[in-house]
Amino acid sequence: MSTPSNFGNEGSKRDPSTYSQDVQFANVSARVPEKVARGVFATGVLVLQGASEFVLDFVLRMNQPHQLVARVFLPFTLVPQLISTLNANLENYRQKFGTTQLSLPMPAPQATPPTIEEIYQDLKISEDVMIGVYANSAMIVHTATEFGLEFICNSYPKAVIVARVFLSAPQVPVLLRSLTQSWQKYQNKLHPTQPPNPPPA
Repeated sequence: MSTPSNFGNEGSKRDPSTYSQDVQFANVSARVPEKVARGVFATGVLVLQGASEFVLDFVLRMNQPHQLVARVFLPFTLVPQLISTLNANLENYRQKFGTTQLSLPMPAPQATPPTIEEIYQDLKISEDVMIGVYANSAMIVHTATEFGLEFICNSYPKAVIVARVFLSAPQVPVLLRSLTQSWQKYQNKLHPTQPPNPPPA
């Protein structure tokens, strides 16, 4: 934990009405609000890339209208960690339960896939879900049939689980592929491939 510092308008003078302090802490547990404790079940995930964050929209498509059941905002720095954690959990799952449960039936090919606007037009989105939650950490657990994703906001003085989402095991490789592809597109935007230099004349 660093030393507190006070800053005035000129930067060099101390202003007793302002207080600033850098805080570093390590939580070994996280508070679970009552409305989050039971979690939500999702049958799919939409991965969106914003200007300064990734957005995971968890969707339930078992009834009509389809519903958005959770929206989680992730900082860019968390995405590669989440990809790595998903990979590790899937490998642990395969070693324990095999690969039979991890396959989904192939959907019938569509002549023209729906646009993102068309997908969201068919979704029922309540106001409390539309606002979404911010997470800068995540934890994953699994059983033989489901995976549980716990999204955590690490902030002083106590970490809080802001979303708890359950996915069937076959949905997790789909989420991993979507995250990996979206992350790769983001990396390509940051570091576009430069064309090779023309040979000397």
